[in-house]
Amino acid sequence: MLNTETRKLLFEGTVIPAHPLALQRNLQLDEPRQRGLTQYYMASGAGGVAVGVHTTQFEIRDPEVNLYETVLRIAAEEIANADMDRPFIKVAGIVGLTDQAVKEANIALKYGYDLGLVSMAAFKNHSEDDIIEHIRTIAKIIPVFGFYLQSAIGGRVYSYQFWQQFAEIPNVLAIKIAAFNRYQTLDVVRAVCNSSRVNEIALYTGNDDNIVADLITPYRFEVNGEMIEKTFVGGLLGHWAVWTEKAVKVLAAAKEFVKNKHTNAADVLRLNIEVTDMNAAIFDPAHNFHGCITGVHEVLKRQGLMEGIWTLNPNETLSPGQAEEITRVTQAYAHLIDDEFITDFLNRHVKVV
Repeated sequence: MLNTETRKLLFEGTVIPAHPLALQRNLQLDEPRQRGLTQYYMASGAGGVAVGVHTTQFEIRDPEVNLYETVLRIAAEEIANADMDRPFIKVAGIVGLTDQAVKEANIALKYGYDLGLVSMAAFKNHSEDDIIEHIRTIAKIIPVFGFYLQSAIGGRVYSYQFWQQFAEIPNVLAIKIAAFNRYQTLDVVRAVCNSSRVNEIALYTGNDDNIVADLITPYRFEVNGEMIEKTFVGGLLGHWAVWTEKAVKVLAAAKEFVKNKHTNAADVLRLNIEVTDMNAAIFDPAHNFHGCITGVHEVLKRQGLMEGIWTLNPNETLSPGQAEEITRVTQAYAHLIDDEFITDFLNRHVKVV
């Protein structure tokens, strides 16, 4: 169960970066920089962090690497040591079929994680009913952060009826929608609005091609003669692993826009396009997202938070022209780059990074 303050933050909405993996040139864990990244996210004003997710590299689970528990432990230690006077949500990535997912859920509990972001990518050929039973099993161990992963990078398309069942599972407290598809996004939101748990599930965007637009859009449906409205309250994003101090301001601007009854829409819609253009550079849709992890690393390396862009998978590299695209967007959208903040952060944390 989440404590009252953490639950309140989750439902009000916040910035949750997907935590990268800092490596040395020899592909061993760079622990000081790994800890420094967690410190950066806390200092930036983010409201949580997701560890052991795609951005952290799935290879951390390989027996010869065996870093899953280590990275969860390191992030938990840094958060505890910070002794913050505000809640900070710890989300653990949980993958695999049920036996593996149960083990990971218990590791997450061991280190005090609040929720498990449960990937369903391993269930490629299973029935939707099988997957619902899987989620029910994990939800009995740890509160679940659902995850609709786009089919282009390993996910699958689910029916509206699937999400109807999903939303009714006790202890599902949030859903990250990263379908990169308006129709599929609509399925999830409509299912939640039609569920008995409409007020017990927080919606977070993972739609990197539509981040700001998701955050400002009201979804309204008539349910049993009553108009029910649901909105995305925050984001759990690999994109927000970089330029995080500015991401906090982007979310605040989106919330202010909604609070002010959607006035000055042109400014916020322009911001949506700017953020999407920046995301295209780091997430590499031009090459089917091949460089999405190394794109994040490249930004963090340029800012001094990582030593290199090395990954555990030797096939993951920057795509042709991706470095130039990152340069282009950092120059074009200087107001969304947090270089000055990071310079000050590093000056204050020289002993760590």
